[in-house]
Amino acid sequence: MSDQHIMITGANSGIGKIAALECAKRHAHVYMVCRDEKRGKEAQEEIIRESNNHHVELHLCDMSKPQDVFAFTKQFVDSKKPLNVLCNNSGCMINERQMVNDEHEANFATNTLGTYILTKNLVPVLLENQPARVFTTSSGGMYNVKLDPDDFNSTQMRTFSGDLVYAQNKRQQVVMAERLAVRHPSIFFASWHPGWADTPALRSSMPSFHSKIQNRLRTPEQGADTLVWLCCLKDIAEKFKNGDFFQDRAPVSKHLPLAWTKSTVDEDERFMRNLDRVYEKYVK
Repeated sequence: MSDQHIMITGANSGIGKIAALECAKRHAHVYMVCRDEKRGKEAQEEIIRESNNHHVELHLCDMSKPQDVFAFTKQFVDSKKPLNVLCNNSGCMINERQMVNDEHEANFATNTLGTYILTKNLVPVLLENQPARVFTTSSGGMYNVKLDPDDFNSTQMRTFSGDLVYAQNKRQQVVMAERLAVRHPSIFFASWHPGWADTPALRSSMPSFHSKIQNRLRTPEQGADTLVWLCCLKDIAEKFKNGDFFQDRAPVSKHLPLAWTKSTVDEDERFMRNLDRVYEKYVK
């Protein structure tokens, strides 16, 4: 993988860190995108030391802040650095309603809007570095919800539930991958589910759930396995359908039987149009 340049968000812990390490071990050039400089540098040094690969760069960006994501992507595009694979892995589950810029619910801002801005702004770089792939870390929680194409701030929710908002964001990411695959067919887009893995994010966001099933959780390495496998597949577009959803190294259904979670193409496109309207507010 020495000819591959891979960007991974949320790369200082959990699945993102494991994926960055495994790609570095395979001699890829890794761009770590992290919010916290101290934790990012510590993870970068550890990955370089364990992989003996010095082509591991640290980039700082707060994915919850649209202006920050725009600034980072402009800087990256202007740098003319190559990019073959984008791994949208950063995310959050905040259990109380918080707003970013007094405008966006914090989970949506990080999981959906930040992911969309990053991906959309890096598409030109990906188009120049074929074969290009974009992999977005979703969650099995999305199986429980149908796409809501309009209520990005969850204002219709009587009692705010971080679990349900997170699940909706993860459904949005799956639909986003599907629709971007249609918009940009020369780039391979996929979403994927790591299974329930014992990560810092799970421990902090769902402590009671974690304590109940911790003995049955996957290790972070097991959770990251499918993402690393996807990154290594340069001929993935010849083997699988663009926009697929993966788990355990295989495409799987995006819906459970009789769950009534399927949205129409019109609803999916309305979601993307609404997302574009939010995106355009930050275009200078």
